[in-house]
Amino acid sequence: MDRLHDNAMLHPGKVAAVFTGGASLTYGELDRRASRVARWLISLGLAPGDGIALLMDNDPRTFELWFGARRAGIYYTPLSTQLTRFEVADIVNDCGAKLLITTTRTAAIADDLPPLLQNELIGHFVIGETQNHAQCYEAAVLTASDEGELPPRPVGREFLYSSGTTGKPRGIRRPLARYEDRYALPELEQRLRAIFELSAGTVYLSPSPLYHSTGRFNVRVIECGGTAVVMDKFDSEAALAAIERHRVTHSHWVPTMFVKLLALPEATRARYDLASMRRAIHAAAPCPPELKDAMIQWWGPILDEYYGGTENAGVTYIDSHDWLRHRGSVGRPICGAAHILGDDGAELVAGATGSIWFSGGVGFAYHNDAAKTASAVDARGWATYGDIGHLDAQGYLYISDRRADLVVTGGVNVYPQEIENVLLTHPAVFDAAVIGVPDAVYGEQVKAVVQLKPASACGDAVRADLLAHCAARLSKIKCPRTIEFVDALPRTETGKLLRRVLKARHRTAHN
Repeated sequence: MDRLHDNAMLHPGKVAAVFTGGASLTYGELDRRASRVARWLISLGLAPGDGIALLMDNDPRTFELWFGARRAGIYYTPLSTQLTRFEVADIVNDCGAKLLITTTRTAAIADDLPPLLQNELIGHFVIGETQNHAQCYEAAVLTASDEGELPPRPVGREFLYSSGTTGKPRGIRRPLARYEDRYALPELEQRLRAIFELSAGTVYLSPSPLYHSTGRFNVRVIECGGTAVVMDKFDSEAALAAIERHRVTHSHWVPTMFVKLLALPEATRARYDLASMRRAIHAAAPCPPELKDAMIQWWGPILDEYYGGTENAGVTYIDSHDWLRHRGSVGRPICGAAHILGDDGAELVAGATGSIWFSGGVGFAYHNDAAKTASAVDARGWATYGDIGHLDAQGYLYISDRRADLVVTGGVNVYPQEIENVLLTHPAVFDAAVIGVPDAVYGEQVKAVVQLKPASACGDAVRADLLAHCAARLSKIKCPRTIEFVDALPRTETGKLLRRVLKARHRTAHN
């Protein structure tokens, strides 16, 4: 049937996934549940290429939904549980999901969605206790048969939303593979599994929310026959305990987690046996060299870093040994070739800083956004994430600025334009800009710089009102941590915001 089924036939009693809260799934159980989910999705009338959306905490049902959707030829879109109902509605409308599945805690957001949706959902199903009009997921799935062959549908896959560089998230909807090609792996996928040495002996710690793009590592591990260890919620000491208890061999982190791990008392850090771990992978945000040095000193040269994005325009990789020789680099390309271009589009020499572009990467287009695609892919097919950096003489890539306008806080990309648009809807605001300023724990924090209308007096009262205004419309991580009032924002004569000037001014002041 597929790799999950093959592994279930080989070792049905082996644990495929275990949650630190206590729940676990064997390969045999996951295989049966995934097939039942697939039959249920098909029974609802979902055709190959249709989609579902998942607004879920880290829950064991996540895996049966992922693999069930794949067997049913369905796209599944994980949604951040930090989103507001407006943000959820935007993505559900854009991806065209016909079904929404939530956990009990996130169900209330879905209850408020219908007026915001362009098309009526087939249903809203809740894992756990249900209220209002929602239906019980567990009971609904049990209505499907637990036996019989599934139809030979295309292979379903995740439909992820990329950070992009400005504005709202944009979806990357890649074609489904034919049923006949269900065992074939794209070249990049083969390289990643080989580089990280994923196998049936892998025990992988997943400390991030499963809706994060790193959730796909769990799929890789299970397809390779290993075991995924999923934290219900990240906690630094609990992560160390999980490594020791489950004899974790592989793990995946964002730099903010390293900060919190290193903040533990020395006695606490020394309490746990981490000798089983062979690969500590990190990505999603720039890692300060001093922070990475400290982690290598503690864990040894087992840190693997990669740089890329949901678009897979290009991917680089570097291990600890190479990083110590090229300190601060994100490595050399393992997918595509890297190019540094000047403002005129000409390719720059080694050491010169410019825009980072890749040729020969995995092709992509932003869903429902041809203009955004055109800004990221040129006539040659070269593509960019919008970052600035340089290549050294050996071809190692260094990032100077993480998507010039983007704020990366705790490994999560936050879009200034989206927050600015919300601020500008407040009746007291004349002009607004959002930047990231340094934060010792999260890398960056969101700061708003606001010009009020002449009749509005700045002060604590209006600052509190603006924060409440944002909190009602944006997820918590996007809300400004600080707001500063200015007489005017730096703009060109044509009205373009000089964000670099603003960053230099306020980052200096913040330090």
